[in-house]
Amino acid sequence: MRTVNVKIYTRTGDKGETTLFGGKRVPKDNLRIEVCGTIDELNSIIGVCRSTNSVKAIDTVLAEIQADLFALGADLAAPRGKVKIGSRRPDQSDLTRLERHIDAIELNLERLKNFILPGGNRTAALIHMSRTVCRRAERLIVSLARKEKIGVNPLRYINRLSDLLFVLARWSNALSGTNEEKWISG
Repeated sequence: MRTVNVKIYTRTGDKGETTLFGGKRVPKDNLRIEVCGTIDELNSIIGVCRSTNSVKAIDTVLAEIQADLFALGADLAAPRGKVKIGSRRPDQSDLTRLERHIDAIELNLERLKNFILPGGNRTAALIHMSRTVCRRAERLIVSLARKEKIGVNPLRYINRLSDLLFVLARWSNALSGTNEEKWISG
């Protein structure tokens, strides 16, 4: 069997441009590319969360999120009308799944009466960090939606995801017996 080596570099981006799905060339600092890069960053941080986590149920949810983020990134890299064959866009079933996870996890958590500081065990702290990157992605998606048609589900998905990441961090702390630090004003 003959092995074909595919090179990772193409040199097509050497002048600061990249290609969207559909073939359109755009500058690498284009807002759509910034959104996709932030989704990729979020996916990478969730990979770090998974590497520190030892709870199977949390890992299962994080793995689902990573798969979703690949689909979301592909969706956002494809201007409307330029769907890449074999790709899917986030839909209501994805939102419903996130909401089911949130509802199930919240049953295991003490009701919040105060703001809490992000942190706790290593996994929880990293999940909190991923939540902040998720919120940055959300802000960028809002900006992109003002300029281009992207549909409603990318924004809905990323908004639900930040809520899920918050409860996942809290759950990680609860399962490890790590107390959440309350924020005390003044």
